[in-house]
Amino acid sequence: MRINRDNSQSAYRRRSRFGGCLPTLMVISIMLGTGFLARDWIREWTLRWLQTAPEDVTLRDAQLAFAYGDIERTIQYAQQLREEEPNNQDVLVMLVRALIYRSYSDINNEVDRSRALQLTQQAFDQFPLDNTVTGIHTFALQANGESDEAVRLALRAILRDENSITARLALSLSYGSRGIFDAALRESERAVQIANESALDWRADAYRVLAIAHSDLGDYQEAAQAIDQAIDYNRRLLPLHFERALYALQVGDNDTATAYYFNVIAFDDDNVKARFRLCELSSTLREGNAAIEYCSFVTDNAPGWSDGWYQLGREHFLQGHFAAARDALGRCTTLQVAQGIPIEERRFECWYIQGQAAEVLGDCDTLLPLYADFQQMVTEADIVQTWTYPPEGPSICTDPIPEPQG
Repeated sequence: MRINRDNSQSAYRRRSRFGGCLPTLMVISIMLGTGFLARDWIREWTLRWLQTAPEDVTLRDAQLAFAYGDIERTIQYAQQLREEEPNNQDVLVMLVRALIYRSYSDINNEVDRSRALQLTQQAFDQFPLDNTVTGIHTFALQANGESDEAVRLALRAILRDENSITARLALSLSYGSRGIFDAALRESERAVQIANESALDWRADAYRVLAIAHSDLGDYQEAAQAIDQAIDYNRRLLPLHFERALYALQVGDNDTATAYYFNVIAFDDDNVKARFRLCELSSTLREGNAAIEYCSFVTDNAPGWSDGWYQLGREHFLQGHFAAARDALGRCTTLQVAQGIPIEERRFECWYIQGQAAEVLGDCDTLLPLYADFQQMVTEADIVQTWTYPPEGPSICTDPIPEPQG
């Protein structure tokens, strides 16, 4: 059982019977989040005043920045060190690790995973027998979805050094992505043991991977406990808060999920991904105005992200704002085509729901080209035909206009 971290929903399905509870939910969540983060804010203010960029950056500076959850500073320091010491593999590990975590922190950072893999591939090509390089390369391979190669190299690295924490983490995650969940759990437990005994600065990573292994088996309470451990070791690492919210949602704990999304916003006020998740959650709770507000933030701050326009258009449609739904979903279809997203990977709801909004509005100028566009996609790719009209087309665009009475 591998949970889907893309929390999309059908346009016609309401999964919660609760309504009107988001304002209270917000108050509770903000109170929880404030208490949770008070000591972190104090520490952050202290660091801002006392810590300035050192003239001579060291690896320890980068490690301390990561320990405080300051990913941007970690990457800055590691990049500087990488230029000065291109063959320092510990610097490579720090840089790749930070890039991968930043890639999960917001919707516009996915390129960081590709960049991390480029760095490790170059190092692996140059030093194929270096176990530090091999281990971090498996970590980057897994993050980029190349689980088969990650497993092969991780096993090789573990044969050389059974305490390779990066290889253990990559092996667990790769097993999980291939559906070998018991093996994934076993490897994650071993990674936690290694981290607690000899790789203390990897404890947050190890407990995160343990949480993912438990969640893949449907043990969401165990997953929540493990990710709480990870957060205790690094409270400002944003992907940990997203994971914790996800596990709360799996057991219907919307209050806790909301609190953790607000934690993300407290650390990163402009975070688009957290607003998007709050939009989805508000929609589930039938808080339409809040959902539209959150999704409008998403489209304002990430106008090139088609999923944001889909979610905004979907919410407008559910509330009966058909013109707004048509326009938002029109942006969704246009972006997917303009960005060259393969037909098989497109979100077809942007076509379906936009068409229904146009039909309700009697907007044949939108409906007919939209339907023709969908029909063309069906002929060009192996997708299921799920939107059909009679051969003559939509009835609203073919029926004669009735004669005036009287």
